[in-house]
Amino acid sequence: MTSDWPLDRLVARADALAGAWGARARGSTTVGQERAILRLFGVTGLDAAGRPLAGATVDRWLSGDPGTLGNGIALPFAMALVEYDLEPRQLAMDVASGAIDLTLEGELLREPDRRGVAEAEAQRLASAAIERIDAQRTVRRETVGMLGEAHRPWLGVTLREPEVEAALEEVASLIAAGIDLIRIEVPIGRELADRLTDAGLEVPRWQPREGGASGFDPIESAPPGSLRAITRLRRAIDRAAARRRAYVRLATAAPALGAPEGAVVAAFERIDLLTSDAMAEIVSNAVEPDRALADHSFAHRLARRAGTMILVGPGPLVVAPDLSSGMPSDPATRAGRALALQLLGVTLARGDGLAPDQIIVGALPPWLTDEAAPGARAIAEVAVRRALFADNPLGFVEPPTGTDRSVLWPYVQAAAAVHGGDIALVLRALDIAPDDPVAAARAARAASLVSVDVAGATVPGALTGVARDHARGMVEAALVTLDRLGDQGWRTVAGDPPGAVRGSRARDAATERTESFDPFASMLGPRG
Repeated sequence: MTSDWPLDRLVARADALAGAWGARARGSTTVGQERAILRLFGVTGLDAAGRPLAGATVDRWLSGDPGTLGNGIALPFAMALVEYDLEPRQLAMDVASGAIDLTLEGELLREPDRRGVAEAEAQRLASAAIERIDAQRTVRRETVGMLGEAHRPWLGVTLREPEVEAALEEVASLIAAGIDLIRIEVPIGRELADRLTDAGLEVPRWQPREGGASGFDPIESAPPGSLRAITRLRRAIDRAAARRRAYVRLATAAPALGAPEGAVVAAFERIDLLTSDAMAEIVSNAVEPDRALADHSFAHRLARRAGTMILVGPGPLVVAPDLSSGMPSDPATRAGRALALQLLGVTLARGDGLAPDQIIVGALPPWLTDEAAPGARAIAEVAVRRALFADNPLGFVEPPTGTDRSVLWPYVQAAAAVHGGDIALVLRALDIAPDDPVAAARAARAASLVSVDVAGATVPGALTGVARDHARGMVEAALVTLDRLGDQGWRTVAGDPPGAVRGSRARDAATERTESFDPFASMLGPRG
């Protein structure tokens, strides 16, 4: 079935590109990574102005000389901890307020004896962070051993309730109905919010419902994706899983520019699955490519240590070539562009040390049901991915409903899953039944079971007709996309961002790490 598909050429081209990009990404740092390092050191909460404390600390540190980024914040921060005999959070508060200037601590690092003290302190903090990560990994293993593993594919849903108190009730109901994975959308961070504002775009802001949801105190409320809410939800999920006698996984979807900090939260709070899609950030969110690749490389290293799985999406919708030519592309071409970028994302993750079974590969583009013959095209999409990602489990993620053809997705997914082999996850959108999400969850479970039964009772044959043509067209388009990326760069898929976004890209930059000391190198793997 795959003999006439040039998959070896596709893999070789992706390996060459990802090899060069991945090495540079591992050797770079960003403001997002430096915020994450402070979080690893124990800096949490808000500063006196209500800003995220880790971000405010990094911003103050860089305010005098943005070029300091390449040196990293770890050593000057550790130097100040020793000099002022403070705990990490209190030091961060003083730095954010301007009471302590880390530039002065950087000067002390030029003295060999002082540098040695700072390195020892940074290593102590890093070791404490890794011990916490390893402890959570052990808890996961022991909890799965005690409760038992849910049968795959795991049926997952995204929480709908906007407040943690109501979300806790929703979690209990969904798990009782047979849900195996709870997904939480993380609110956008301050950096992304500022970026959207600069571009003249509306920034979504969370506000508690007036009077609190279901009578809960709005002062105590929080969005489910906040750190304090995730901690409570993790405990609630474990309690509900114990009653059901099967481990239930927690997943998060971090917004653009949030991958490093999202990975820290995942490692500390035993989040089992992260969405990691650098390509979507580059194409859909106009994030500087080097920044996106560096951030996700950092997240991959943490996920590897924590035993966290990642979900690499099916690839973003690439329309830049169509805009340049003035001609719309056919579905197979769009699918091939997405496949090429997904292959790069998976290859980069493996280059960062993640094992194949830690990487779930998104199986279907979200726009597929809007095309003619969606069932045949879906079978082609899955067949190509199963051949290309032979060692990776697949995941089906239902897109948000929004068109008249959205109702087709469960049937298209069930038909395509027969060709999917190892399927780890089916993430359903239960907004199709807003009045009774529990009933919708049970229906989704039933559909998943039937799909698994059919897959186990049949052997997929050769593709014909629309499915064969779609598969050939997408592989050919993927090769063209990778060739153009290598020859002409990211503009071939990302296009030119709007002027205001382009002007903000200086803050997106990834910088080569110039400091040789890395307190996490021996525990997370080398950067370069």
